[in-house]
Amino acid sequence: MSIDKLVSLMSRLCFLGAFVFAGLGVIERIANAAGYTVVPGYQHQTSRLIESAVVLLIFVIAMQLREMKQELKSRRS
Repeated sequence: MSIDKLVSLMSRLCFLGAFVFAGLGVIERIANAAGYTVVPGYQHQTSRLIESAVVLLIFVIAMQLREMKQELKSRRS
């Protein structure tokens, strides 16, 4: 497996993970407002789930910028 395919796969997985964390954070916030919880035993605040999603999206952006840089470099040559 080449490094480009690996980076593309990691980018997709991080993007999917970010949406899962963000969705879970929103659902947990709504459940907490109703007095319930979706993630039992989760000791951190719900905002930590959304923060994790943002961190993953930053990595996705960095990987996408790297791919765009390589594409532009290959077009110049």
